[in-house]
Amino acid sequence: MAARLQDAGFQQLDETAAWVLQPGSGYFVTRNQSSLIAFRIGSDQSLAAGWRMVGAHTDSPCLKVKPQPELTRHGYFQLGVEIYGGALLNPWFDRDLSLAGRVHYLDSKQQLKHALIDFRKAVAVIPSLAIHLDREVNQKRSINAQSDLPPLLLQTGDKPAASFRELLAVQLKLEHPALDVQEVLDFEISLYDVNPPAVIGINDEFLASARLDNLLSCYVGMESLIASTAATNRLLVCTDHEEVGSATAAGAAGPFLESVLRRFNEKLLDGSGESFQRQLSQSTLVSVDNAHGIHPNFPDKHDSKHGPLLNGGPVLKFNANQRYATNSETSARFRQVCQAAAVPLQAFAVRSDMGCGSTIGPLIATELGIATVDVGVPTFAMHSIRELAGTKDIGYLTDALTGFFNS
Repeated sequence: MAARLQDAGFQQLDETAAWVLQPGSGYFVTRNQSSLIAFRIGSDQSLAAGWRMVGAHTDSPCLKVKPQPELTRHGYFQLGVEIYGGALLNPWFDRDLSLAGRVHYLDSKQQLKHALIDFRKAVAVIPSLAIHLDREVNQKRSINAQSDLPPLLLQTGDKPAASFRELLAVQLKLEHPALDVQEVLDFEISLYDVNPPAVIGINDEFLASARLDNLLSCYVGMESLIASTAATNRLLVCTDHEEVGSATAAGAAGPFLESVLRRFNEKLLDGSGESFQRQLSQSTLVSVDNAHGIHPNFPDKHDSKHGPLLNGGPVLKFNANQRYATNSETSARFRQVCQAAAVPLQAFAVRSDMGCGSTIGPLIATELGIATVDVGVPTFAMHSIRELAGTKDIGYLTDALTGFFNS
């Protein structure tokens, strides 16, 4: 995202440096290398202008490598993993898996540095147990997260067990030959499926990919911000840790967004608390996170009047208990935007006898008091290692968010 924004003329800001902001220009700032806020400053800097904001999250449920992960059993080298977020676990078996994430290391001068790492090729697998050894697997399959999920990386035979940090150091040098890597101290590494995304269906109706929840929304929000041309202030916020509650420095319940908005207020307005609150009161946030499309094999999991169809357009998400932040005012505003952009719109409310998920929308609305609407494209297999969305919905959502930024 940072590279795409720079290509589009946005300037990167450093949280540790003083900011110089100019009306008409675009900027972005990152935190923890996992959250990003990008914004274009409009020519209208009156307090009545407010902000047009789109929010999404960057993280997805997955398997993360534990700090001391090495396991050697029966001549096989495996990694201990823990579950990040509410992952659907069955699809992780028998997949071609790789490793990627962030590594902190010491160089020859004993300076602490960091780098991103991606093995890219398949280096791991979690084999299923053969049906011959578990005859009731198709009726009573359960997964023990501690014992059933450690992936295989290699066979050691009678050799000493490998060190995962040493494997990371070797890979860092292969990926980044110019790096002076002496010792890997720590890491944040996840497993992922190397199978690339695909457009599928007889008429190319579907997009199958990992992490559509919620990188699809991040991508569409970014492209819509870049395409927008209004004189208003426009902002995209993509935060980490939504799948585990958002209560972190880089999460939506943390101070990242408020700190950026306050710095803007200090640089281009009078910096007072009153002007800050007056501007927020004129702002609107569209929280974008994937919605549950009605599954043809499981239609009874939906309310009969609220079953969104893939390729039927974005979904307005409602919940009486405020798991989504949509209210009649914000939904009406978004309906008006979609009508102007000729974008079809659907609605979702969970069955009254089922629990409801949530998004960053209620968190930001609570923290900052911004009028918020929750929307998203309908999706199948949410939180699986491979999810499914409609190809037309990507265009619909892009048109809707671009229209919102320009409203």
